[in-house]
Amino acid sequence: MDRDDVPYLDATLPTATRVADLLGRMTLPEKVGQMMQLDSREDLDDHVLRKHVGSILHTSPERVLRAHDLTARTRLRVPLLIAEDCIHGHSFHEGATIFPTQLGMAATWDPQLVEQVARVTAIEAAATGVHWTFSPVLCIARDLRWGRVDETFGEDPVLIGELAAAMVRGYQGDGLTDETAILATAKHFAGYSETQGGRDASEADLSRRKLRSWFLPPFERVAKEGCATFMLGYQTTDGVPITVNSWLLDEVLRGEWGYQGTLITDWDNVGRMVWEQKLQPDYAHAAAAAVKAGNDMIMTTPQFFEGALQAVEEGLLDEKDLDQAVSRILTLKFDLGLFENPRRPDPERQRIVINHEDHAALNLQVARRSLVLLRNDGVLPLRQGRIAVVGPLADDAQTQLGDWAGSSGQADWLPDGQPRHMITTVLDGLRELSSQEVTYARGADILTLEPDPEGETFPDGQPRPRIVQPCPPDAALIAEAVAAAQAADYVVAVVGDRVELVGEGRSTATLDLIGGQIALLDALAGTGKPMIVVLLASKPLVLPESARNAAALLWVANPGMQGGRAIAELLHGLIEPSGRLPISFARHAGQQPTYYNQIRGQHGSRYADLTQEPAFAFGEGLSYTTVEYGDLHVETAVLRPDETVRASITLTNTGTRPARETVQVYVSDAVTSVSWADKELKTFRQVDLEPGESAKVSLELPVAACTIVDQHGCRVVEPGEFVLLVGPNSKDLRRAEFTVKPQF
Repeated sequence: MDRDDVPYLDATLPTATRVADLLGRMTLPEKVGQMMQLDSREDLDDHVLRKHVGSILHTSPERVLRAHDLTARTRLRVPLLIAEDCIHGHSFHEGATIFPTQLGMAATWDPQLVEQVARVTAIEAAATGVHWTFSPVLCIARDLRWGRVDETFGEDPVLIGELAAAMVRGYQGDGLTDETAILATAKHFAGYSETQGGRDASEADLSRRKLRSWFLPPFERVAKEGCATFMLGYQTTDGVPITVNSWLLDEVLRGEWGYQGTLITDWDNVGRMVWEQKLQPDYAHAAAAAVKAGNDMIMTTPQFFEGALQAVEEGLLDEKDLDQAVSRILTLKFDLGLFENPRRPDPERQRIVINHEDHAALNLQVARRSLVLLRNDGVLPLRQGRIAVVGPLADDAQTQLGDWAGSSGQADWLPDGQPRHMITTVLDGLRELSSQEVTYARGADILTLEPDPEGETFPDGQPRPRIVQPCPPDAALIAEAVAAAQAADYVVAVVGDRVELVGEGRSTATLDLIGGQIALLDALAGTGKPMIVVLLASKPLVLPESARNAAALLWVANPGMQGGRAIAELLHGLIEPSGRLPISFARHAGQQPTYYNQIRGQHGSRYADLTQEPAFAFGEGLSYTTVEYGDLHVETAVLRPDETVRASITLTNTGTRPARETVQVYVSDAVTSVSWADKELKTFRQVDLEPGESAKVSLELPVAACTIVDQHGCRVVEPGEFVLLVGPNSKDLRRAEFTVKPQF
């Protein structure tokens, strides 16, 4: 083939023309291959040379280069899309900037900051030859037992939508022609998190109305933001796998929303229909169902290759059925400019941008803003005195990074995780910043791992996570910690969960601190020394009384490489606590699911044996000062559906330290035609106040945002009375009424 006179290689032609020309040159196996994304840790030569694969993932630096070399040997030399789980930083590149987890980022309530995180991640990833990240996660976290709560932005669809849209903007930069842009992925479409009992990837028993009410709006938000790809969830809904759910994919996503982007399955979704869900008799039928449902890229189902070919041979598929999916994939590659520049790894750019000092500075800023102070009896900020740092997570560098961060099991080329010298643990941070003695005692162990009795691998060959065995309390370790506490003026106890308790297939039946941690906290509380509990936990946990009644309690999620520095700064009063909870804390696992925007109408406000109130509610978080809210004033009390609610409230910093206050705006629809949440977050603003300063804060909310989903599944504003609720969290709210009159 004379490559100088081939239309698809002519960059001056429109993308559609180039796609049509290339598609017309492809054989059936080459088309099937373009629809496949396979694991580069397996037989890379077979993937590229025999299966004509369109994309690879889990690519070490060496495998990326090898893949490009193999592609150059193929007939059409169609460039690969290199994909990776760059979830909160370039997760699996040694030395990359690893930020707080997505749930930690959500505690900042700051879309601009989150956008900067995604921009930095894209810059670092693009320099290593990665084109595509499987982020952000738009799942709504309601059942805390679910293993992937840490990957979410929390429990509220408005907050999720705003932060996810910011991440999409950051990843995709100034457009796909920008060489620092990477493709964003909205996942997991849709309702994946609402599984029964918090069990990962099981049936999500959701009505279409419930999906439209809360689970779909964040996805619609990022679809309108131009998110390049959507990933489909593992689960079934009403018995139908999302992979072949024509209502969600055709009617809603591609139909109502007009989404033109690319759909990718999650890991082996197509194969799972055969070997796990048992909804398809073989891979030929599974491949045919997936193609006809509108899937474009099939992730890690190697059998899709033979299955699709067999489906065409048996008449289950026509070759033209593949053309739309292949066209969308090729369009992405042309729009990225990969035919002209395959964006290979650039060692010089890597030396400049990977963990650039500006990226490290942003990481520290995000970590600072993510910390949520939940209790403080006045012990913080710390005064002069000796500090005993105790707890199994006080100096656990890799656990501080959380899941998807190097040592979390997905990257065999980083067996020891990210470089230790790049990570500041809590112990490191306090030793660096404290002018007086800092001692350390581990105090407890958390867990050991045992093989799964069902075998080392799942039926598709993927490794089964080993089973967690909690460690019993160790009297010697506890005694050592108690002695350290008794010799100190303050105790900083760092407890929480480990990565073995977090992630896909790692949902937990308990939310308690496991291992020897509760016994450790109880013993420390018995010393009478002021105890500051630092909860370094992927998600909200159920805390013992010794932690709930500690002198101070700080939730830090998994705060990333700079987390220990940020925590030490906060404890010493060098920064102001400003994080606010994006998710509620339960008092007991039996309260699950726990979230603030519950549907109205139940008998009483408690269980017979326990309150229904959370331990800490959505939006909560303390400062080192106090901010008073004045009366809430609505300018116009009667409005049409096409008008805007304009209100104002005066805030006053009544303390002696500066504050960054997150003003949260909720709405309650007084009477609705169908059951609905009692209140819902609609917007929020952050206001900086110096000590003693007052500020009048103007608030605007389109009446069109005050919707419900009616019995017909339509999102509407119903005329009638509404209550505007404004305050520092979802509990402590000022009220003002307004009325929406019918639109004539």
